[in-house]
Amino acid sequence: MMTSITLNYDERNTLASRTIEYILSLGVFSTEKTKKMSELEMALQEIENGEVNRYESVDDLLQKINA
Repeated sequence: MMTSITLNYDERNTLASRTIEYILSLGVFSTEKTKKMSELEMALQEIENGEVNRYESVDDLLQKINA
């Protein structure tokens, strides 16, 4: 069984970066890179998932906002 952890750190912080490099150099841990999606890719995914609202007119949109 594998357990995952997420570490958030400032990449410009040399101490943090070197610490991560050291931990990975031990060979006990592995990394998993995730691809960061662009805003266009996120928008297209929202469309595919049906997370987009459509309105016939600006008045319809304003009614929804003010409701």
